[in-house]
Amino acid sequence: MQMEKQKQQQILGYFIEEAKEHLETLESGLLDLRSTVADSERLNELFRAAHSIKGGAAMLGFTSIHKIGHRLEDSFKLLQEHPLTVDQQLESFFLKGFDALKELVDCLQGPFGLRDEDADQILQESEPAFSELQDYLNRLIGVDIKSTVAAAQSAKPKASAQPQAQSANSANNLTAQVTVGLKQMLQLFKQKESAASRQQLQALCARLLQLGKGVNAWQNLVKTAQAAIANPKNSYQVLAPLVIKELKEASALVQTGRADEVAPSQQLRRLAAVPEPVRYIPESTAPAMFMEPRLTAKALIQAFNKQQLTEIAELLLKAAK
Repeated sequence: MQMEKQKQQQILGYFIEEAKEHLETLESGLLDLRSTVADSERLNELFRAAHSIKGGAAMLGFTSIHKIGHRLEDSFKLLQEHPLTVDQQLESFFLKGFDALKELVDCLQGPFGLRDEDADQILQESEPAFSELQDYLNRLIGVDIKSTVAAAQSAKPKASAQPQAQSANSANNLTAQVTVGLKQMLQLFKQKESAASRQQLQALCARLLQLGKGVNAWQNLVKTAQAAIANPKNSYQVLAPLVIKELKEASALVQTGRADEVAPSQQLRRLAAVPEPVRYIPESTAPAMFMEPRLTAKALIQAFNKQQLTEIAELLLKAAK
């Protein structure tokens, strides 16, 4: 009996320690919610933190913690599905919900534990805040949808402003849809590596290509990422951070009218077995460079991938015999 009680206390201790870590994640993300919502990975962290607290509380029978964790999780899911402009009011509502969750966990690790009367009181006091949060989110989502429909059905702007407006809308649309695609891509990267999941990832790349029609730099980047994913020698662990980071940064550049700055990194090119563009060497400098082996080697490394360099080395060895 004593051992069983000790085991229960140990499990409770594990839950409290994990819950405190998740609360830190939630607090950090909510205090800068505007930046968090703009970063899909950080928003996913908030969702997972609320989900983990909810799941652990359910297993241990802490109904109040489970309910509030569930409310936060549902709210984060809405933010994932409907990118919104975060204002101070929305941050305030989220923080009120977080404070209730933190108060429950603080009671749990206190000298008297989480008593039923305390849990019920905190849950009851938090209900208006969560109702306000839900109503406000619904209002923002409704406004967002109405604005989109109204914009599509409104009269055309003046001829001088129309091309700029269309360009801005196109860029914003690309960014929003790329964000959705990258979320799906991240979930696939988390799965076990298989031919089927690689095909799904390549299909996502094909969709991203369609989104950026006419933007040559974007097309080049996505094709390079697609080739890197297709190579079974490249692990998801290596591909995931690189591909998602470059596509995300590229969509932001396109949105701000800097598409000419978009280009696959040297590392991504190597994974895709795509050589770096060969740089033109003026005649005046070429002889001097090729007299210096180190400069020659550096130029070759910049111009060719690993497989091509191996072939060049083999040809040089044959020629030197």
